[in-house]
Amino acid sequence: MKRIKTNYPGVFFREAKRIGGKGDERVYYIIFKKQGKGFEEKVGRQYADDMTPAKAMSIRAQRIEGKRLSRKEIREKENARKKAEADKWTINKLWGEYKHNTPGLKGLSTDQSRFEKYISPPLGEKQPKDLLPLDADRLRINLLKVKAPGTVKNTLELLRRIINFGVKKNLCQGINFRIEMPMVNNLKTEDLTSGQLTRLLNAIENDDHPQAGGMMKMVLFSGMRRGELFKLKWEDINYQRGFITIKDPKGGPDQKIPLNDATKELLEAHPKTSEYVFPGRDGKQRVDIKKPVNRIKKAAGLPKHFRPLHGLRHAYASMLASSGQVDMYVLQKLLTHKSPQMTQRYAHLRDETLKKASEVAGDIINGAIAGVSKKTINIRKGSRNV
Repeated sequence: MKRIKTNYPGVFFREAKRIGGKGDERVYYIIFKKQGKGFEEKVGRQYADDMTPAKAMSIRAQRIEGKRLSRKEIREKENARKKAEADKWTINKLWGEYKHNTPGLKGLSTDQSRFEKYISPPLGEKQPKDLLPLDADRLRINLLKVKAPGTVKNTLELLRRIINFGVKKNLCQGINFRIEMPMVNNLKTEDLTSGQLTRLLNAIENDDHPQAGGMMKMVLFSGMRRGELFKLKWEDINYQRGFITIKDPKGGPDQKIPLNDATKELLEAHPKTSEYVFPGRDGKQRVDIKKPVNRIKKAAGLPKHFRPLHGLRHAYASMLASSGQVDMYVLQKLLTHKSPQMTQRYAHLRDETLKKASEVAGDIINGAIAGVSKKTINIRKGSRNV
């Protein structure tokens, strides 16, 4: 396009189509020399940038004096800023990447809720390297005011998990301090008395839900977890070998547990309406059973704090441990615990049974001693009579 001079030295314009309007508008340019090198730069449009020859002249003077960047330099600087911003792996951004890289993550909805409520508001826009011990302390202290220690611990562990993921993937620097966790007493062990168990079984028989009662009995007979029952398929049950395959128990490798007679009888009488043993809506994998099992719990008169399915898993383990016929290693395998420490919560029940057995031995010996003493006394009496 043709250069058109203005009354200002070093300022000219070209005619171009107007942006966002009809007709043409002037596009102003400046020319100047700096350190022996000539420059020609666009400084703005007549209407779009409200540019005038006088403004262009002022920009030219600033460029010569080095007080102003060119439009190209301004764009490059802005692009560099945006790129640097995009390269900042904040806690929010790491969480998005973590979810993308761990499909099928167990408990994702719970983690998502914790992240959105507790982690993102105070820390989401920070990079891990910028976190201070005070940030983690404030998060822990503030949450402990309104949430149980277990919830607080799970939230802090989620934060740590996200940061460790970023470090492992070389996306960010880690933190240089240890996140302090609250003390949690989560060794809650639930059990049922014989009367409570009888009432529960009666309540199950009287309830008309097609799945809830069977699932509760299944836990009592096998000790399976709620999530394992939800995922259980008919193909996982091997009647011939007498085993049930548990897929992905708590994120670990597949496990096998024995198919005892009570469980086998329950399953053989259970209707097959889907590939899942206890299907949900439209035959798909079940995601919830809370209302029906709570209704049965209430009908049985069980305590409010008793958890209808997980509590029955505890009851299953407690019955085996207190029987005195199952050692802790076998119980660990039946419960598919990853470590023996998880099973130790039931050890005291087995110890009590062993103590009772030991007392029986003591009673037998004491009885024998008493018998010997009585016989000796009789002999002595007989000797005096003679």
